[in-house]
Amino acid sequence: MGRFVRVLRDVLSSRATARTTAAFVLFVVAEYAVWIGMLVYAYGHGGATAAGLVAVAQLVPGTLLSPLVAAVADRRSPTTLLVGGYLVQAVGMVGVAATLWAGGPPLVAYAFAIVASTAMGTTRPAQYALLPALARDAQQLAGATAVAGWAENGGILLAAVVAAVFLALDQIGTLFAVNAAFVVLAAVLVFPVKVPGLAVADDDEEPGAGALVTEGIREVATHRRPRLLVGLLTVQFVVVGALDVLFVVLALSVLHKGQGWVGYLNGVYGLGAVLSGVLTAHLVGRRLTLVLWVSALVVGAGLAATALTSQAAVVLVLLGVVGAGRAVLVIGANTLLPRVVPATMVGRVFGMVEGLSMAGLAIGSLLTPLLIKAGGHQVALVVVGCLLPATVLAGWATLRRREEGASVPVVEMALLRSVPHFAELPAPALETLAGALERVDAVDGQVLIRQGDEGDRFYVVADGQVAVTVDGQDRGTRGRGSGLGEIALLRRTPRTATVTARGPVTLFALEAPTFLAAVGSHAATRRRADQAATAWTEADQG
Repeated sequence: MGRFVRVLRDVLSSRATARTTAAFVLFVVAEYAVWIGMLVYAYGHGGATAAGLVAVAQLVPGTLLSPLVAAVADRRSPTTLLVGGYLVQAVGMVGVAATLWAGGPPLVAYAFAIVASTAMGTTRPAQYALLPALARDAQQLAGATAVAGWAENGGILLAAVVAAVFLALDQIGTLFAVNAAFVVLAAVLVFPVKVPGLAVADDDEEPGAGALVTEGIREVATHRRPRLLVGLLTVQFVVVGALDVLFVVLALSVLHKGQGWVGYLNGVYGLGAVLSGVLTAHLVGRRLTLVLWVSALVVGAGLAATALTSQAAVVLVLLGVVGAGRAVLVIGANTLLPRVVPATMVGRVFGMVEGLSMAGLAIGSLLTPLLIKAGGHQVALVVVGCLLPATVLAGWATLRRREEGASVPVVEMALLRSVPHFAELPAPALETLAGALERVDAVDGQVLIRQGDEGDRFYVVADGQVAVTVDGQDRGTRGRGSGLGEIALLRRTPRTATVTARGPVTLFALEAPTFLAAVGSHAATRRRADQAATAWTEADQG
């Protein structure tokens, strides 16, 4: 538990991370609650077949569009994509609520649900592309990824509670309206968080969305480690899609408990995932091969055991175990994926995962009614339970090697991207520069730059604050994303100010030759650096 608290406190100490995490929880609550609500609504109008078809109809557009739209996270800004996606989701949910309140035809409600579910496909790619820009180092990024997983698990649990309450009251329209308010609040929380996109070279024409997606597909298709992780994440969503339908069948046809129990089954499934958070806190910074294998086996065994009982209490316990196993697997795979793809493609690769995930949900939703017709819910549970273990077994050789090799400096790239000096540096050069960064940890009161000394390094503040003084006079403080020391390097003069750590500070340093080579090789970057140096000099003289 202590480890869990430390990771949570470390990640949420950043206001921007706290805001985006809170928004993500609201999104997850809305996503799962309205998904449950729409499945129940469709089941009431046509049984398991109708529920499966409506699920597929909601998922197909997102499957096709998510990889295309996710390119915005890499080239423009992940926060722009987050805010826009949240607002479109709200429009779709309000449309469903209004249709149900007015007693409109089911097809209209389904159409608005499709709008909302399609927009939901933008959120996870943007969220996972945003996290490197908010982390101070790779360790904190791993923690932030774990916290995002905990937020999702907690959101699933809250969604089940919210859905159960409104379904028990037979107020599906109100369920959609309340969750529309949740995603609007999520947009408000994320809006102040500003993260730039990646620049292209001056002489390069910016590629279109199709070309960007093709690059991402090629990266995953030609490299075994990202291919396996994307495959695992896709298959686990096949399992989720199957469970969405199976929960309805179990509650109504096996346990004979009524539609409110659809929410309860989802609730214990989510509770298991939340309780697994204590375990996944210990995964930060560790090798994850065995963890992925064991978690896949836990999911499979839990579902197979569920097929053998119709006792409500036993089913609840087993589904809690399944939820825990799936949560551990997802957090492990999401933690590894940014390490094995180029930092310039994180948004697109997660967009691909989101698209494939929706395809997985659709396959699971369609597969389950077929399996039930072929052999009942027992056969469906056993077959679905075998999917993840079979996937891990098929990629076992790759899985054992997946953590070998150098990791992509995704956090360092995101940090450099936030510094005005490098705002226009093309992504390949930015990645090379990020690989040359050296971490520097300073304690309170430590002098990092002393006025009058010879300049030998350029610094970027990753976490904490530094105080700047000139001739003993206070010149303010600098925080994350601030560049320090460029004047002495560019003008070949002694240091013009003293920089002192105010509290614990994490910085990354570039040696003078590396900084000057990067600045000198790209005209726009040289101009940006000169502008920063001039602005500081003029402010000091003023």
